[in-house]
Amino acid sequence: MTENESLPSVPLSDMIDRFIQRIGVTVAWCYVLLVLVIILQVILRKGFSNGLVALEELQWHLYAIGVMFGLSYAQTTNSHIRVDLFYSHFRAKTKHIIEILGILILVLPFVVIIFLHSLDFFYESYRINESSESPSGLPYLWAMKGVIPVTFGLLGLAVLSRLYRDVVLLFRGE
Repeated sequence: MTENESLPSVPLSDMIDRFIQRIGVTVAWCYVLLVLVIILQVILRKGFSNGLVALEELQWHLYAIGVMFGLSYAQTTNSHIRVDLFYSHFRAKTKHIIEILGILILVLPFVVIIFLHSLDFFYESYRINESSESPSGLPYLWAMKGVIPVTFGLLGLAVLSRLYRDVVLLFRGE
């Protein structure tokens, strides 16, 4: 069973979800580093009137990494935001059909488009060895842009896991 007890167990999906959740929990530690960087930046700026551009950029990068990896984690734990004004009153079979259609029509096309475009975005950044426009900013901006295809690849895997779970549960019943 995945972390969210409301999702019935499907062994293959459970295995994929646990893999993605382990990555999510590990990457979540970047928030601890983010808080430390913020504290250091505030001390430097307020205490010594000398903030660093590199620390400012690092804050944005750490926050982005946490959010982007958090997308796939939220998908596997079914903790993402949804408007369920009517959904919560539907039978299980209807919910599975809605999930399957939503994934196939809305989510998967979006994930595939972003993933494919992010590969070019990352490659071009890597090709020119893109870095911050600020002289004292962070180098290797391409590394941050490389997070985009990785995280959307994980999100795609999480969505496919959910699709598989819903198809199995639709035909197997709960």
